Amino acid sequence: MKTVFKKLAFWFCVGLISISSFAFVSGYFEVSKNLDIFTSLFREVNVYYVDETKPGEMIEKAIDSMLKSLDPYTTYIPESEIEDFRFQTTGQYGGIGATIRKRNDYVIISEPYRGFPADKAGLKAGDKLLEIDGKSVKGKSTQDVSSVLKGQPGVEVNLLIERPGTDKKIQKTFTREEVKVKSIPYMGMVEDGIAYVRLRSFTRNCSKEVKDAIIELKEENDVKGLVLDLRSNPGGLLNESVNLCNLFIDKGLEVVSTKGKIKDWEKSYKTKKEPLDKEMPLVVLINQSSASASEIVSGTMQDLDRGVIIGKKSFGKGLVQQTRKLSYNSQLKVTVAKYYTPSGRCIQALDYAHRNEDGSVGKVPDSLKTAFETKNGRPVYDGGGVDPDIVIDKEGYAEILGSLVSKQLIFDYATQFVLENDTIGAPGIYQIDDALYEDFVSFLSDKDYEYETSTEKELADLINHAEDEYAEFKDDLEVLQKKLLSYKEDDIHKYQSQISELILSELMTRYHYQEGSVVASLANDPVLNEAISVLNDLERYEGILSGSGSE
Repeated sequence: MKTVFKKLAFWFCVGLISISSFAFVSGYFEVSKNLDIFTSLFREVNVYYVDETKPGEMIEKAIDSMLKSLDPYTTYIPESEIEDFRFQTTGQYGGIGATIRKRNDYVIISEPYRGFPADKAGLKAGDKLLEIDGKSVKGKSTQDVSSVLKGQPGVEVNLLIERPGTDKKIQKTFTREEVKVKSIPYMGMVEDGIAYVRLRSFTRNCSKEVKDAIIELKEENDVKGLVLDLRSNPGGLLNESVNLCNLFIDKGLEVVSTKGKIKDWEKSYKTKKEPLDKEMPLVVLINQSSASASEIVSGTMQDLDRGVIIGKKSFGKGLVQQTRKLSYNSQLKVTVAKYYTPSGRCIQALDYAHRNEDGSVGKVPDSLKTAFETKNGRPVYDGGGVDPDIVIDKEGYAEILGSLVSKQLIFDYATQFVLENDTIGAPGIYQIDDALYEDFVSFLSDKDYEYETSTEKELADLINHAEDEYAEFKDDLEVLQKKLLSYKEDDIHKYQSQISELILSELMTRYHYQEGSVVASLANDPVLNEAISVLNDLERYEGILSGSGSE
């Protein structure tokens, strides 16, 4: 403990000396003063507290609490989590190539990636991990298990698993590899002349992958228009968003600019190469989970009138992060600037600098939003994500789906289905028919998937208030409550279409991996259908971009 404390004290002193050296020169007296207070307090607590302390844990909690007061993107990354952070930025990590999830006391395989060690070794979704390299993992968290499974490529890993449908324990041995998760889970032709590329995230070299995908599709097909699907893409590397935009717009055009407290972050990011194709009609798909770099691309295509944006309003993350190296191989990911699309708008939705009295963060009100103009003079607005040119608002998911997913019942049904069926039909063709759906309903007959609808919650609150203020209405309200319960019992059939979508997605992932799941999801996709319609009607397409259309 003393050794740890000495190391921490040393680095605090180094930091204190460094800051003190420029404190008065640069106006950082408050930083120097409060760091001095903190180191003094930290020393006194660790020396005099009645029980033994854990300095490392105390510091990490203090850091996390401090950063939480800023924004959710400014985070401390200890050495133990560097591998996960590297995966977020590169899409690469050393491991077995599978996602995992918690189930009761154990961690189970959620999805093996095609062609990687877990898949090649025959691991399947639903397999329960009992031991890793001879050590029990019972009670371990997914983070604990992940940290053991990931590591140096070329190292052998031994797993003891239990597979659903059999009591026999199975030993699996394989070698870790450098796992590279594809940035593009699917590309293809969705109709004659209409190409489609889905981008999962903005990891390193993803713009080149998109370029190669478009070139390949063009070489094999007569491509007249492109759908770039950025739905649920959380973003990533800023330079990759610039490079992606460069595929469709001229060299030397500004894609995004950044402004921060430090002068060095007042930057303009422009395209540096000749475009791949600046004439091909383009539609970009976004939704409420499209964020950051996805919003740079969609916002830039909209500002420059280069493509039509279809879907739902994007997330609204207009903040730029940079990583700073710290001692002991740790890092700080810190928000250093806000970004602005070519029209001059910042699409940041939440104002973390001005919190409410209760500490919550409010969205920028409509009254404070500023209007900007695209290249062709169309109005666009800041302060809340990218507004699509054509809004397609799919039906919201019912509460029952949240219960089925959180209790992993669709996952469990798929596991049982795979045990009983060696194959299923091809993606885009195979559908969940009534017979299979009733089989799923039968599977749920002895399962608990209780949930409370928003209407039930409001009615329960009203009944509680009625006891004191509206006693004469209480009996009527309770009758209404019983009716609601009887209606809810039919939710499993009322929302058959939505539930079938999730079952189909899970089954496609089991038999045809992620590519199959994407293809299946596109079969009855109203947003994609609208994109195809726009690209097949050039007069409408050009009318939207010129501002003369009726959208």
